[in-house]
Amino acid sequence: MEKKNIAKQENPKIFLSGSIRGGRQLLETYRFMYDALEEAGAEVLTWHVADPELEENESKMTEQEIYARDIGLLAKSDALIAEVTVPSMGVGYEICRALLRKIPVLCLHRSDAAVSSMVLGNPEPSLEVQTYSNEAALNEIIIKFVRAL
Repeated sequence: MEKKNIAKQENPKIFLSGSIRGGRQLLETYRFMYDALEEAGAEVLTWHVADPELEENESKMTEQEIYARDIGLLAKSDALIAEVTVPSMGVGYEICRALLRKIPVLCLHRSDAAVSSMVLGNPEPSLEVQTYSNEAALNEIIIKFVRAL
């Protein structure tokens, strides 16, 4: 996997991406990922993805404010980690933007997910796709990815 040209650092900045309007059924998984990233020494810039109050908080923001926040955070990120089990246009958009910026991307999904061919078939060297079956496997994949940054 091609790495973004960043200096080895103690606290890489991670853009955590997960479905919001496409469905919040994996909120607990996003919260687990957030905690795993913090335990691995990463700084999660998109804390709001794991926030159970997200919909209420974002209802007070305009579409333009949400877009500006997320694109601004992506620009500050050293890597993007996306949970792609639940299809989401927003997550797909963020993955594409990260790849265009040559930011390393890790896409994670449950083994029973019907993941888009645009993710699974993408030959971009800075994109890695991993399947997980439980929280222990998910945690191990996250730690390995963060340590490789």
